[in-house]
Amino acid sequence: MRGYFIRRLLALIPTLIFATLIVFFLIRLVPGNVIDMMISMHDISDEEVTRASLERALGLDVSVHVQYYRWMKAIILHCDLGTSLCMGTSVTEEVMARLPVTLELGIIALIIGVVLAIPIGVYSAIRQDTAGDYGGRTVAILGLAVPSFWLGTMIVVYPALWWDWSPSIDLVSFREDPIENLKTFIVPGAVMGLAFSAVQMRMTRAMMLEVLRQDYIRTAWAKGLKEKTVIIRHALKNALIPVITLIGLYVPVLVAGSIIMESIFVLPGLGLLLIESINQRDYPIVMGLMLIFGVVILVINLVVDLSYGFLDPKVRYK
Repeated sequence: MRGYFIRRLLALIPTLIFATLIVFFLIRLVPGNVIDMMISMHDISDEEVTRASLERALGLDVSVHVQYYRWMKAIILHCDLGTSLCMGTSVTEEVMARLPVTLELGIIALIIGVVLAIPIGVYSAIRQDTAGDYGGRTVAILGLAVPSFWLGTMIVVYPALWWDWSPSIDLVSFREDPIENLKTFIVPGAVMGLAFSAVQMRMTRAMMLEVLRQDYIRTAWAKGLKEKTVIIRHALKNALIPVITLIGLYVPVLVAGSIIMESIFVLPGLGLLLIESINQRDYPIVMGLMLIFGVVILVINLVVDLSYGFLDPKVRYK
């Protein structure tokens, strides 16, 4: 187990380096740059002199290869993601200030998705072809068919027109007022969680149906065990292995969903910061956020792989 864990951690290093290379060079292919935007915002007579001085001040007067080397050196030696070109503040400080918003939104969406998906999926499987099963499958199909960005937009627009109500955008710290804090996050979290739960629901139902047809489940029924014992102790653990895998694969979708939801509901998280930074061509913030998103996705996939040993005793790590 320890050896497997160390090998997986070491394997993350080349993956992250490759990801940084892609992000670093692709962001510079976007038309326009931060220097052009700064010059266009001010009435400057000597544009060439100003451009040269800005490039020296921002460290953009050297080749992209040298810029990449400096950026990676600062990360490796000092854990420094750089300085924002537009705001002049530390990228790390900006990220840490907005991280709790994105983290809370993602956790709420994940909890809502799992709480909806697994119980409904299990019930649909053990009550196959009943009214409850058809109801659960209908909810799953609706969750797959309705785009999250459209649903979020409709929730913002039409309740405000019809009932003069709109989701709260006043961000209050959870420590200060948990209720007001949840009022801000529950609607966008529910929109993200509904789409997430639809996929998980169908997977849970399909895997439960497959597991319930296994011989060891028939043996458990024949021994006279209670339905609750058979479902929870014998069937559910094995059925959850593909579901847990799908959760790990769905994490990038949650990250992308947070960018959209934060833009729609005006939540000052990492997603909104990424959109603003791309529009301003603020390279250090974009690269820092992409690096953080990559680390989160890789770590969660590692945790998912390690969880197999807990769900299935037959799984052994070498």
